Amino acid sequence: MTTLSCKVSSVEAITDTVYRVRLVPETPVSFRAGQYLMVVMDERDKRPFSIASTPAQQDFIELHIGASELNLYAMAVMDRILQEQAITVDLPHGDAWLREDSARPLILIAGGTGFSYARSILITALEQQPGRDISIYWGGRELFHLYDLGELEALSVQYPNLKVIPVVEQPAEGWQGRTGTVLSAVLQDHDSLAEHDIYIAGRFEMAKIARERFCGERGAQTSQIFGDAFSFI
Repeated sequence: MTTLSCKVSSVEAITDTVYRVRLVPETPVSFRAGQYLMVVMDERDKRPFSIASTPAQQDFIELHIGASELNLYAMAVMDRILQEQAITVDLPHGDAWLREDSARPLILIAGGTGFSYARSILITALEQQPGRDISIYWGGRELFHLYDLGELEALSVQYPNLKVIPVVEQPAEGWQGRTGTVLSAVLQDHDSLAEHDIYIAGRFEMAKIARERFCGERGAQTSQIFGDAFSFI
């Protein structure tokens, strides 16, 4: 693990509760797609955030931080970022990184800002294996919570083997896409998951149920299911 100081190069409010933060580390960092860092608040207080950028992007680290008055844990981190324009981080952490030696069809499942975990894996996989079959399911309460959907749709045009499936829990009138949960969408689309690699980022309850149902009902292999820092703890 490496502890280092980072300057805050930009902060963008991309929804009413989600911030895109870019950090410039004092020295180049090394990590694997799907790993996370810890923001060091003090010696005993380190807070995990998935890395949304890729290992190939050496000039900055991107985080997607969901912070509001209902999430004071993350809001305290944002307050420090905005006030001090610098933070200390500890990285890399996590073993749910992209298995780069696999060519199996890839399914990425993200809820909310869990997209940051999926994004790093997705872009890395596309760069390394542009012909690999990849599906990404991204769920949010409302459509605007899928804040980088435009980026995903542009990638799906560039990479024909990429399928983007947005899932909205509370769709607005006229919504033509999928509704409900990402779990139900995956089960509807796949009769078998035995030959897939699956990466999940979201609430513990969702990830736990997904793993159980994917293995029990669709033959997924537990050795081929991975979860971000918040999934299987």
